[in-house]
Amino acid sequence: MNLTSPLPLNTPKTPLPTFSSNGSHKPTPLHGSHHPLPLHHHHKLSISCSATTNHVLEKKQQIGFTENGVNRIESLSQVSGVLGCQWGDEGKGKLVDVLANHFDIVARCQGGANAGHTIYNSEGKKFALHLVPSGILNEDTMCVIGNGVVVNLPGLFKEIDGLEANGVSCKGRILISDRAHLLFDLHQEVDGLREEELAKSFIGTTKRGIGPCYSSKVIRNGIRVGDLRHMDTFPQKLDILLQDAASRFSRFNYTPNLLKEEVERYKRYAERLEPFITDTVHFLNEAITEKRKILVEGGQATMLDIDFGTYPFVTSSSPSAGGICTGLGIAPRVVGDLIGVVKAYTTRVGSGPFPTEMLGKSGDLLRSAGQEFGTTTGRPRRCGWLDIVALKFCCQINGFSSLNLTKLDVLSDLPEIHLGASYKLADGTPINSFPADLSTLEQIKVDYEVMPGWQTDISSIRKYSDLPKAACRYIARIEELVGVPVNYIGIGPGRDALIYK
Repeated sequence: MNLTSPLPLNTPKTPLPTFSSNGSHKPTPLHGSHHPLPLHHHHKLSISCSATTNHVLEKKQQIGFTENGVNRIESLSQVSGVLGCQWGDEGKGKLVDVLANHFDIVARCQGGANAGHTIYNSEGKKFALHLVPSGILNEDTMCVIGNGVVVNLPGLFKEIDGLEANGVSCKGRILISDRAHLLFDLHQEVDGLREEELAKSFIGTTKRGIGPCYSSKVIRNGIRVGDLRHMDTFPQKLDILLQDAASRFSRFNYTPNLLKEEVERYKRYAERLEPFITDTVHFLNEAITEKRKILVEGGQATMLDIDFGTYPFVTSSSPSAGGICTGLGIAPRVVGDLIGVVKAYTTRVGSGPFPTEMLGKSGDLLRSAGQEFGTTTGRPRRCGWLDIVALKFCCQINGFSSLNLTKLDVLSDLPEIHLGASYKLADGTPINSFPADLSTLEQIKVDYEVMPGWQTDISSIRKYSDLPKAACRYIARIEELVGVPVNYIGIGPGRDALIYK
């Protein structure tokens, strides 16, 4: 994939603008012109001198071997996790899907249907998942939706039906915590009303009801999955939720008829959901005792964490490492390797600060090349250069053992790549970490390191040593600045488009 590929044939190539040391756009274009190699030249890059050696290496890489014979996947700890390092949409689902074949259980620990993970099966068929863990395509993997997740049942059943219709069996393979909170249509309506009320200060939520559902949980009038087993008290609990919404928002139309309809609907849902409901805390801890391998799949990412993200422009859960224990009921001491997933550039959706954002045509080109549109909402994502300060901050919070650098192929068309290496204020004062204060973030100037691009299609490469030297230097510089090794490199959406380093 490259930056020119999505453009119409008659559209002239527009070079991405250079940046001054303080992050502002320079008026002059990049020097020189870009002439991509012909397609047949691209393919030559991945051809090995020995076809036999190359075939053996490719087979090894399919199960996680590096060129040096290290099996990255098999060396992962019994309980490992995949978490986002930016503002979400980094490609966590693909890595989870690849790793799931080597784990017994894949568990979601937080978030809800606002987390969209796009994965592809072995035939290249695309699946967009929202609540079901990304391990579902591996038929021997059990999928757990933990207590920290908020569950919208109509959406969940629609997702399961879609998977089943496409030949993916879900029967007996999905367990839902009896402690997980139910997300109702009323939460989604309240989400939209709240955003309208905020007007120009809106958060930019997916309007999937995530925040209002977590609010119900925290103020202790939420309804949990286990409550569906007690339909004698369910109507009273739902009535409290509906009345609370009506008292807060005048445009929320609550009638006795609405309550009756909802109760009848959830009686049907309760019957269908019963086989899925489990004490997942007990299930997971028993699995740990039995030495079964568990992979935790995080939704969203650390820069959207309710505590550590760009508050208030964040999600309503803890998508950082701490959310694993609280969202699944497992002890911190059992959690081992955590892999941070980070794009080779940066994106975010919704409102909020974004220090390395590229505006205008440059951002549009990157968005088009990377197909940066939300899996859940279809919203166009804001795009920018890789922010090392934010990435280092995320690595410190989570203690990542390694990184998965995704979408490196999207940068293949660039003559130059800018790396947001450090922050400073307008007066030149250096900022050593990612600030909590929004007013400080608004004053941030980014110091960029300019690195040469490789201007070569890398999507067919499967060996790290075959990557262009400029691409290897870019990866090495990220490792040097952040202090965490990049062990996985994504160079396309397919399962096999992954280099183990």
